[in-house]
Amino acid sequence: VQLQASGGGLVMAGGSLRLSCAASIRTFRSYVVGWSRQAPGKEREFTAAMFRGGGSTYYADSVKGRFTMSRDNAKNTAYLQMNNLGPEDTAVYYCAADRSLILSSIRTGDAYDYWGRGTQVTVSS
Repeated sequence: VQLQASGGGLVMAGGSLRLSCAASIRTFRSYVVGWSRQAPGKEREFTAAMFRGGGSTYYADSVKGRFTMSRDNAKNTAYLQMNNLGPEDTAVYYCAADRSLILSSIRTGDAYDYWGRGTQVTVSS
């Protein structure tokens, strides 16, 4: 299983970016997909996740109302639309996937089996 995150870049505060996570998984819809981020000098933190199929989405409080996660199972791709970005959103963003993850662990990064390389998001003030 390979995951590739893309779409990061430099944006001014208040701007938007859409991240993509392309997966080499034939049964993509059977996987829980999550996004986490790691800012410089900080631990990785849960950002968003979507349960398998077209299931429910979950967000960290810090991004709720600004970020929207979606997935296109036909394209084996998940997305993270990020609006109203602020400098505090500067981080490397990672996508992760897991087939057997249970709902209670969806916010636990270590519970995901597969991780992609991150994509850098930098928000200037």
